[in-house]
Amino acid sequence: FGEPRKWLAARRSGTLTTAAAVEAEAEAKWYLLLIVGVVAGVASGLFGIGGGLVIVPALVGLLRFDQKLAVGTSLGALLLPVALPAVLTYYNEGKLQIETSLLVAVGLLFGAFAGARIALGLPSTTIKRLYAVFLLVVAVRFILQSLA
Repeated sequence: FGEPRKWLAARRSGTLTTAAAVEAEAEAKWYLLLIVGVVAGVASGLFGIGGGLVIVPALVGLLRFDQKLAVGTSLGALLLPVALPAVLTYYNEGKLQIETSLLVAVGLLFGAFAGARIALGLPSTTIKRLYAVFLLVVAVRFILQSLA
C-alpha cells in the first residue's frame, strides 16, 4: 500500500483489515496530507478559501477524521502558511486593503472563538449537517449570481 491510489482502491473495496488499514493509512497518510495541502493552498490563493472547502472534507472523507478534529486540524494548518505568502502576493500587486483586513481580522478573532465554542458543544453529525447546508446556500447563491 505504498501508493495512495492502491490504498484508496483497497479502502473503497473494503479489503483492508483493521491492522492492515492502520498500517496502510499510516504509510499513505503523508502522501494524502501533502496533496490536500497543495490543493488547499491553490484554492486559497485563487479564491481565498481552503480550510472549510478543501481540508475539512478531505480529512473527514479520505482519512476518516471526526468532524471536530478535522476543523481543529484545518485551523492549525492554516494559521501561518496560507496567510503569509498569499497576503504578501496580493499586497505586492496592490490588491489588499489593509484597514479592511484588520477590521475583518478583529471580527474573525471573536467569531472564530465563538464558533469553536459552539462547535465543540454540538454533536459532530449536527456540525456536518450545518456545514452541508452552508455549502448548498453558497453554491446556489453563486449559481444564481452567475445567471443574472
